[in-house]
Amino acid sequence: MEKIIDRGALERFFRIEGKMNDRVSALAIDSRKLRLYCLRISDQILIVGNGGVKTTRTYQEDEQLSGYVMDLQRFDELLKQAQQNSSITIEKNMIVGIDNKVFEI
Repeated sequence: MEKIIDRGALERFFRIEGKMNDRVSALAIDSRKLRLYCLRISDQILIVGNGGVKTTRTYQEDEQLSGYVMDLQRFDELLKQAQQNSSITIEKNMIVGIDNKVFEI
């Protein structure tokens, strides 16, 4: 986490999870057993989700981890829709217009 704070949410720190068209990534912590699922919007914007100990080969095999990823996938979908209808914009290091926005997942 210190590297991310110092250098940014660089792609090399994350493992791509989820589907090809979403921005769900995982940060491996503690010898790669602990996963923290995030939405990596850019090098400067990271939305931290939830995570846990990965005891299965894939997150899909763990109901709890799979649920965390699915929530982030849905949130990512809603963010993209909000961008398309211009209710939010993503700038270099911030999401503009999200302050009072409510997303139902």
